Amino acid sequence: MPNVQTEARLQQSLTEITALLERHRVLAAMTHRQQGPRRDLLESLQHRQNRNELRKRLRMMHAADVAYVLESLSLDDRRLIWDEREPQQAGWVLVELPGTIRARLTETTSRERLVEVLATLDPEDLGYLSPSIAPDVMREVTRVLEEGERTVLEDTLQYDEDVVGHHMTREWVAVPDGYTVQQVLDDLCGRDALPPQTDRILVVDARNVLRGAVTLPALLTQAPSTPILSATDETTTFRPWDSARDAVHAFERYDLVSAPVVDDRGKLVGRLTVDAAMDFVRNEANLQALKRAGLRGDEDLFAAPLSSARNRWPWLAINLLTAFIASRVIGQFEGTIERIASLATLMPIVASIGGNTGNQTMALMIRALAFDRIRTSGAGRVMMKELTISVLNGTVWGGVIGLIALVLYGSPQLGLVMTAAVILNLIMAAAAGVTIPVALHAAGRDPAHGSSVLLTFLTDAMGFFLFLGLATIFLS
Repeated sequence: MPNVQTEARLQQSLTEITALLERHRVLAAMTHRQQGPRRDLLESLQHRQNRNELRKRLRMMHAADVAYVLESLSLDDRRLIWDEREPQQAGWVLVELPGTIRARLTETTSRERLVEVLATLDPEDLGYLSPSIAPDVMREVTRVLEEGERTVLEDTLQYDEDVVGHHMTREWVAVPDGYTVQQVLDDLCGRDALPPQTDRILVVDARNVLRGAVTLPALLTQAPSTPILSATDETTTFRPWDSARDAVHAFERYDLVSAPVVDDRGKLVGRLTVDAAMDFVRNEANLQALKRAGLRGDEDLFAAPLSSARNRWPWLAINLLTAFIASRVIGQFEGTIERIASLATLMPIVASIGGNTGNQTMALMIRALAFDRIRTSGAGRVMMKELTISVLNGTVWGGVIGLIALVLYGSPQLGLVMTAAVILNLIMAAAAGVTIPVALHAAGRDPAHGSSVLLTFLTDAMGFFLFLGLATIFLS
């Protein structure tokens, strides 16, 4: 049974495997440098010993931990470990890998080996992996599946990745609505095992229409003769085409472990589990973090430089344009800066503090929109609150910065200009921090996608304009 490791132990395992791979390289190089007729035999023995040692180390690791190790290794070392996994183990690792690394491994794995690995997985895992697998390979894998598994896979593939149907499992425990509690217990005792995350027994009628659910604690505390329908309670249900994001929010709100999925007629067609919800949350969080930084998608740290560069081009191009505009704002005040050199050292402070304020507001807005805690209609109230906060913070911290400018340069007018510029830029930053994500959300776009780049442009350009404009009016 693979060991489930703590974070510290996982880091130690990564260090040990990295050291093991390095030692293998050193020993292989030393063996290769030896001369004589038996060099090839020694190399073969050394290679076999290295493989056995590596296999022994990896055998007791959980698939998720092996995936973590693969993600942290260079391309050559990653390939070495991947090739040493048995098909069943390799399939589990493939499910746990991030999409970019999974796609790279599948692209460089031979067709025969890839089909062998994928054929060991259940249909739902295959449906999860399908976006990373070439269509012709998926067709070949489908042909080797049994008829029932093929039907499940085809059913999974008909749903988009952002709906419940793509993430639900077809494994559940359901009993007829005419059973008593004792009959349900006998049914459970006759099973070899329960599906993962089974926290409730689903009750259906003769047409497979869901009548209710009984939690395991409630089942165990009922009298054996109690009709199972009397022990059921209301349960949260989803439909296959419901938004996966909304379903995840329901899991978080109601502390769900699993929930049944029914069709239009109320028939039981699947079950959504907390592990699928957690996978969806993790992927969404990773994607949003990358989008906020202006990246188009996930990126393999050890990918080829050209492919990584292309991933960063679009928003870098936009950032270059916005930076050029901000520089033109400064250019309009060259005369003022030449006369008052201290402005050149102070103006980055105004832009920087505005950017920090805007990012704080925007982070709260993106989170609220992601969890449906605010609607577009409620943005006005949030705007007023954030503007009030920016005035308070601007007055306090703008006053501090103004006093520092007064002490450094001995000019009360410069201190007042600095204070006013900070207050005005914080107000503008708060307004932008609310407006940008709300506008993107209203347009059907991801509020996190490139929002930080737009905010940085506004706070920089307006910070320079406000500070230098006020300086031109009151200091020239």
